[in-house]
Amino acid sequence: MSLEYINPPELGVPSGFSHATVGTGRTVFLAGQTALDASGVIVGDDVVEQFEKALGNLLVALAAAGGTPDHLASLTIYIVDMADYRKNSRAIGAVWRRLIGDNYPAMAGIGVSRLWDAEALVEVQGLASLPPVASTLGEGRTHPHV
Repeated sequence: MSLEYINPPELGVPSGFSHATVGTGRTVFLAGQTALDASGVIVGDDVVEQFEKALGNLLVALAAAGGTPDHLASLTIYIVDMADYRKNSRAIGAVWRRLIGDNYPAMAGIGVSRLWDAEALVEVQGLASLPPVASTLGEGRTHPHV
């Protein structure tokens, strides 16, 4: 699996995202995650705490699919209060670097009036590109769909 980050000079230098990401391998579609805990309750008193929980939830789903943060190709962040999110962007960036590192996939931040759970301040949805599964076709086995 490899990801190539594309940042054409005509679009300006991105900060905290890449303009495009090209991946090879298996695609994992990651459902939107909010700051829900295992009991189904939104946790976190502010956007930074909720972003950390939502991103952490997304990474749990990615890990369950066999991926790691460096496999993230695209991320969309749905934000209820854009001014508050921007005001806390440094703290949110620190959460990102702690959980993801210095890799920035193609990203979008979208302001919304509310999310499914009224208490949710942020939701994170993504795509990942994982390495291809090793083929066993040459080892006397057949593909289950052939």
